[in-house]
Amino acid sequence: QVQLVESGGGAVQPGGSLSVSCAASGSIASIKVMGWYRQAPGKQRELVAIVASAASTTYGDSVKGRFTISRDDAKMTVYLQMNSLKPEDTAVYYCYAQNRVWREFWGQGTQVTVSS
Repeated sequence: QVQLVESGGGAVQPGGSLSVSCAASGSIASIKVMGWYRQAPGKQRELVAIVASAASTTYGDSVKGRFTISRDDAKMTVYLQMNSLKPEDTAVYYCYAQNRVWREFWGQGTQVTVSS
């Protein structure tokens, strides 16, 4: 079992920056992929960014060039730096992990609000 605890997020004006982080605990040796998804009200959950154990990253089209994901395996923590934030980035951001047998784990979510 893997537990994911998010921190960070909050409210910011358009054009601003925020960061969120997620620490994993439990069966962390089995984790292959970590990352972030988000869900806005009335919308489906969508990919923000993921990073594999080989440091291979994938970004959602809407955040490319603005968000940066990184991972510290020593701390088993994944970070998301969000720059040039837009109102449409407003959502609950969920930490995600996948282990070597393709089981998925989710954090409880943290709210990011971009508004003037």
